[in-house]
Amino acid sequence: MNCKLTKDATPEKMKAAGLGDHYANHDGALFYQNASGAPWTASYITAKGDPIADLYEDIAAEEKARATYQWLINLSDDPDINDSLRFLREREIIHSQRFREAVEILKEERDRKKVF
Repeated sequence: MNCKLTKDATPEKMKAAGLGDHYANHDGALFYQNASGAPWTASYITAKGDPIADLYEDIAAEEKARATYQWLINLSDDPDINDSLRFLREREIIHSQRFREAVEILKEERDRKKVF
């Protein structure tokens, strides 16, 4: 999506769009960062080693992504971009639902009496 939006952008257009710093550092290449410009880091990935706790982390990540897609839709007036963002937002909802189902399965298994 980013490539499509910027593929024909000149350096002047990038600068006018507030992307001059990005262009100076990365040209048109993707550089993973948040909206404030903080770069992505692997420290964003959390894992406790407990499947239920880890699934709750996954649920939280999916819900944060869903919210971000919604906020991007709120900012955009491009119907094609918004269609793509809606698809991605709905995908996050499905992921969250599947992780919630997995949590319930693991809880049932954990609470089941085991006889050896």
